[in-house]
Amino acid sequence: MGFLVSPMMSLFSKFTVLLLFVLWCASFTSTEAYDPLDPTGNITIKWDIISWTADGYVAVVTIYNFQQYRHIQAPGWSLGWTWAKKEVIWSMLGGQATDQGDCSKFKGNVPHCCKKSPTVVDLLPGTPYNQQTANCCKGGVISSWAQDPANAASSFQLSVGSAGTSNKTVRLPKNFTLKAPGPGYTCARAKIVKPTRFMSTDKRRITQALMTWNVTCTYSQFLAQKTPSCCVSLSSFYNDTIVPCPKCTCGCQRNNSDSGGCVDPNAPHLASVVSSLGNNNPMPLVQCTSHMCPIRVHWHVKLNYKQYWRVKVTITNFNYNMNYTQWNLVVQHPNFDNLTQSFSFNYQSLSPYSAINDTAMLWGVKFYNDLLMQAGRSGNVQSELLFRKDKSTFTFDKGWAFPRRIYFNGDNCVMPPPDAYPWLPNASSRQLTSPLMLMIAFFSVLAFLYGYA
Repeated sequence: MGFLVSPMMSLFSKFTVLLLFVLWCASFTSTEAYDPLDPTGNITIKWDIISWTADGYVAVVTIYNFQQYRHIQAPGWSLGWTWAKKEVIWSMLGGQATDQGDCSKFKGNVPHCCKKSPTVVDLLPGTPYNQQTANCCKGGVISSWAQDPANAASSFQLSVGSAGTSNKTVRLPKNFTLKAPGPGYTCARAKIVKPTRFMSTDKRRITQALMTWNVTCTYSQFLAQKTPSCCVSLSSFYNDTIVPCPKCTCGCQRNNSDSGGCVDPNAPHLASVVSSLGNNNPMPLVQCTSHMCPIRVHWHVKLNYKQYWRVKVTITNFNYNMNYTQWNLVVQHPNFDNLTQSFSFNYQSLSPYSAINDTAMLWGVKFYNDLLMQAGRSGNVQSELLFRKDKSTFTFDKGWAFPRRIYFNGDNCVMPPPDAYPWLPNASSRQLTSPLMLMIAFFSVLAFLYGYA
């Protein structure tokens, strides 16, 4: 009997281990370092040594945002690292170290920063010209690559001392960290790459960096925040049901200490509370709602035409502490390959899968609705989308008209459960009613009437 039990127990153990491994792999979602809608998106930090000095080198550090729709908003990025030896920063242009550290051993010239692990931030707009460098001084704000590629980079220059003075003696910094403005990014080790080539302004001369290394940083929503930051609600013309955001999506009112609390919009002291905290405070102060999310995206199927159908999209800000500048929305829906017009949002097609065009990026028109104001009467932006019907796929049945996925500012928004979507009622519209069913109903009524005659 023992001979039979042992193989069975061994087989059961192997099956258990395999099942646990599958469940462990399945637990990793798109919020954990991989974004299926932007599979190659990352932030690349390029460190170019442009000249050698008596005790070190001068380098230009550039932060490139190669993410299609995730930008860095105010109060901006902060970049940190750990020196390999006892390097110091003698001077900087276009940026500054947040802490000078202990420079007491230096006599005469005092370095800009002596910390072993410095943290650097961008300078603010309006910085004197003699302290600037190219692509600097925007308060750490970097646009996304698809939304504004001309402003998708930020640079600063630093003079490093007590360092190597040649390609063989210089040592690469380590333990890079990037906050944009909070946590969420994980940076790899610095890697030496082919030296960068620079084109002169008149495009008649090319120069080359003496040495270049890159650091690649990827984003994880799971690391950035413990709870979601946005949710989606749905409605349609063919059903009176308005599907709200799931309850307690971003927190619950009875346990709102983690999310900074909530405020009744009708409270008499609301103005004083908001003004005391100020705008762009990283800690959200949200309006009391059932979902407790700072952002809600509402998708309303508005009209049905013979060859087209129309959707209204509304983004509402429930956060009293944040004005969202250069906001953007990414929506995945199979009918985006036949989008005819976006009425008051900018539109760009995103194709994470080259053969499928079902993802769109939407953002505000400059100086019109590119600023999503804090919670209140002006805290919303909206637009309408006109789609052309594809007879082979179009239907209002089973929630087809609603988006598959929505991102706000690069963060995945929580959708309602599919079984809660507005469903087509019987005979919801004349266009959706079968002529055969009408004839059957007509003759049934006649037969009923003649039966009682």
